[in-house]
Amino acid sequence: MTPLTPVSIADLVTIRAHHPEAVAEAAARRTRRPLLDDRGRLMIVAADHPARGSLAVGASPHAMANRVTLLERLCLALSRPGVDGVLATADILDDLLLLGALEGKVVMGSMNRGGLAGASFELDDRFTGHRPEDLSRLGFDAGKLLLRIDYDDPGSLDTLHSAARAIDAMAARRLPVFVEPFICDRTGGSRRNNLSADAVTLSIAIASGLAGTSAYTWLKVPVTDDPDDMARVMETSTLPAVLLGGESGGDEDGTYEKWRKALQLPTVQGLVAGRSLLYPGDGDVAAAVDTAVGLL
Repeated sequence: MTPLTPVSIADLVTIRAHHPEAVAEAAARRTRRPLLDDRGRLMIVAADHPARGSLAVGASPHAMANRVTLLERLCLALSRPGVDGVLATADILDDLLLLGALEGKVVMGSMNRGGLAGASFELDDRFTGHRPEDLSRLGFDAGKLLLRIDYDDPGSLDTLHSAARAIDAMAARRLPVFVEPFICDRTGGSRRNNLSADAVTLSIAIASGLAGTSAYTWLKVPVTDDPDDMARVMETSTLPAVLLGGESGGDEDGTYEKWRKALQLPTVQGLVAGRSLLYPGDGDVAAAVDTAVGLL
């Protein structure tokens, strides 16, 4: 098992307290790269869950609450061959900038984090994270927004409207934006993302038509409940797409097989995975990341 590189919280706090300008300076000198390299594939590690109040991994309710552990796992994942970059909120990306872990990597900022997990306003998902102007100022490479739609929740309309305007603003700056759409419903009083083929098809159709141009829009889509439906589902749009990794639910081999099949589809250009790679069941982050890279 590849050991984690220790991260000093004391060093990070000292820099933040005494030299806050160091974040912008690190961003300005960061070595950049194209979104897609010669492979034409994209492998992104996601870590934007904490800012939505989603800290659980499997049976551990606060697995992602320890920031040092999360940063150590992220640094290891980013050091593995074939990993192109990271998706995270500003606080995590600032830490990674200070640690020098983003050199030559794709940096994707998470834009709307206002729909906190379990909150009554969850689907009125305000853009409380990176703004398009922030991503441009920092020299980051893309943004990501979550688009959850519940036909019975009026908050979804506000999210649709603000998402469309955010896509417009990103396109005006020629910055790619990854839209992660879901049709949601309530089952037994709790909200869930509907992963049926029909629901994912509908979400893709809605997301693809947002804003005044789709030139810079990518999709970030889940694998459907029945992976054999993915070929039909992905025929809904010509927009390039990446797979949403999600949690493995304890069946890591089954999850990898679902990803492998979906990655063969013509519009699917890569994979964005977080908890399943950063917190694998056996604790071996490097092995989990290397396996995912191998699927590409």
